[in-house]
Amino acid sequence: QAQLVESGGGLVQPGGSLRLSCAASTSIARIGAVNWYRQAPGKERELVAGINSGGSTNYAESVKGRFTISRDNALQNTVYLQMNSLKAEDTAVYYCNADVTFLSATYRGVWGQGTLVTVSS
Repeated sequence: QAQLVESGGGLVQPGGSLRLSCAASTSIARIGAVNWYRQAPGKERELVAGINSGGSTNYAESVKGRFTISRDNALQNTVYLQMNSLKAEDTAVYYCNADVTFLSATYRGVWGQGTLVTVSS
């Protein structure tokens, strides 16, 4: 099925690192363009980073130089968000949104369930 599963969130101290994963729920599905979003309490959801099927990336100004988005080019069913030098203001629920191809059908803009990242000492 065209579902995405995020993992890797948790509690980390300021300056620490986490790696988030966004994976298709079945190994035979393929992920195309992916965007990571985040939503902090009381704030609107914002775009954090994106990667297209060709590997081109883009980042929000607030995370440039600290976050890296990448994809598993071999299996094409997992995308990662490496987050370094984390700050308290990075605390949010992180969501991936992707185009997923499953059994020759492409589902645009599929959302994952979200994973909570808390940056606190």
